[in-house]
Amino acid sequence: MAFVDTSLVSGPVPIVVTVVGVLGLVWLVLARRRRHLTRAVPVAVAVAAVLTVAAWFGIEKIWRVFPDPVETSVYVWVGLGVLGLFLLVPRMLAATRWWTRVVTVIATVAVVATSALQVNLVFDAYPTVGTALGISSVQEVDVDDVTGRTADPITGTPLASVWTAPADMPTGGRILDTPIPGTESGFSARNAKVYLPPAYFTARRPLLPVLVLLAGQPGAPDDWLTGGRLVQTMDAYAADHAGLAPVVVVADATGSTIANPLCVDSPLGNVASYLAKDVPAWVNATLQVDTDPAHWAIGGLSYGGTCAMQMTTNYPQLYPTFLVLSGQLEPTLGDKQRTLDAAFGGSEAAFEAVNPMNLMATRQYPTSAGAFVVGASDPDYQNSAKQLFAAAQKAGMDVRYAEVPGGHSYETWSAGLKLELDWLCTRLGSTS
Repeated sequence: MAFVDTSLVSGPVPIVVTVVGVLGLVWLVLARRRRHLTRAVPVAVAVAAVLTVAAWFGIEKIWRVFPDPVETSVYVWVGLGVLGLFLLVPRMLAATRWWTRVVTVIATVAVVATSALQVNLVFDAYPTVGTALGISSVQEVDVDDVTGRTADPITGTPLASVWTAPADMPTGGRILDTPIPGTESGFSARNAKVYLPPAYFTARRPLLPVLVLLAGQPGAPDDWLTGGRLVQTMDAYAADHAGLAPVVVVADATGSTIANPLCVDSPLGNVASYLAKDVPAWVNATLQVDTDPAHWAIGGLSYGGTCAMQMTTNYPQLYPTFLVLSGQLEPTLGDKQRTLDAAFGGSEAAFEAVNPMNLMATRQYPTSAGAFVVGASDPDYQNSAKQLFAAAQKAGMDVRYAEVPGGHSYETWSAGLKLELDWLCTRLGSTS
């Protein structure tokens, strides 16, 4: 168990792997045959460089699958990994003994592993060996285990004032992996991940508040369980509050890993209707929770944070509480015209009719409240967060702003959720 909990983002492992990777690259470059150093290595370097630049140009300038530029360091590290692979064959041919071939294979693996590790350090997506290998200690449940109804559920505001944890309550929460069909919207969503706190699994269940969480783009609901450390954060909170915590529904708001439907109803997909109609309907029909929208919140990271802002401004009656972690100033596919053409029929007016900044400039939201959190090393998103925060204040919202250590990564987003959880649970009526 200690092995799977080994950190990939701090401690000795990143240092050791990087050192071994550097030594591996040196081994792949150097060989006794002069031809390897004067011909094979320059060719491998040139091809790896061309492919890396081509990938950068295709992704950033032509395909533009991501609305924000990928950090240059990511391309550099990927390029070094590709270089290691290209050096494998000529270095094997230059090897004169069996053991040098074995070392060459090990060196190549080390270079590729270092490349992957360094890319992971940029995003902090896989904090431990276990998350990288897909190994989880979290107990999962089937939907049949959670659909039963308590005849006399416990209610109260705050809920903690009328709740006493029974002796047989579980010590940790459970995860439900389940489809939430797009019955009304027609949106084709991937399975949601639902966190159910310990208090949900009691004979006389309290009616818990609901937090709908959204991942980024590229991304998937699973990201909140790995890089987002959702279970660890929620279990720790529940342990300090007699098993009470929100039911967290990590819904899919993109439809695939790289899709960007902009969280609106458009030819790209009816995401807004999915989150406004299908998700609440499924939650209320399937789980026994507090159905009062005053005790519901929506939040997300990056694209998911942008989406949360869109939902809370377009549907304040459904999601009057929000948590925006490194959200964009407005929904975008990379440039304004491309965004208008793909999702709004080229109409600026149609865009402004659903854009949070435009809505907050023309409407008041006296019953809405939210939190903006951004990384201290993320200046572009700091600028967006500050503009959104100021606009929300002018629109009558009760809002707060915070910066935490980190950039545009899960280091920031997991810390942001943890930071605002006390405020969020008080706002949702769970604690005082």
